[in-house]
Amino acid sequence: MTTNVNNSAARFLPESHDLGSLRSAAAGCEGCDLFRNATQTVFGEGPGRARYMLVGEQPGDQEDRQGHPFVGPAGRILDRGLDEAGIDRDEVYVTNAVKHFSFTERGKRRIHQKPTAAEIEACRPWLDAELAAVRPGVVVVMGATAARSLLGRTFRVTRQRGEPVPMGDALAVATIHPSAVLRAPDRDAAYAGFLADLRVAAGTAGHTR
Repeated sequence: MTTNVNNSAARFLPESHDLGSLRSAAAGCEGCDLFRNATQTVFGEGPGRARYMLVGEQPGDQEDRQGHPFVGPAGRILDRGLDEAGIDRDEVYVTNAVKHFSFTERGKRRIHQKPTAAEIEACRPWLDAELAAVRPGVVVVMGATAARSLLGRTFRVTRQRGEPVPMGDALAVATIHPSAVLRAPDRDAAYAGFLADLRVAAGTAGHTR
């Protein structure tokens, strides 16, 4: 499928695709309508040659306000999981499939709204550029939106999570988004599954570059 550059981040990509140039250019992205209501672009963060790239759905309320990925409650779940899985945070680059916060307002609260397929597609050039710049050995795909972006619309996290699958020069391991742990009726069980998937990713890293 050919991407319409008028409804895509592609026309905002800089000539140089190093992370610094990408981050600066992404700050002015208007590739979809999400930029109109979001506070700011929330680009990925981490070392330029990270062993792991972790891809979530989109920034949440706190991420949108602070301008950094995974700084809210889900970020605390993620940090705990990485620590217990033995994944060094200094070897991790974290980002999202969509770089602007999608939400609806309910009173004074901003309620997360799942990005549309068009918004996911529009933001894909940033994610592709991050992957090319970082060149991770393992990509941890967290949640259905990230899975749709990176592994295709037929991929089902519920059925295929925790199984390393080839993705370009890397291996991908899908899992639930850490925010799903917070929403789960049985948080302990949800977290145990999330941690098990991260441990698969940690083990997989030994078989890549």
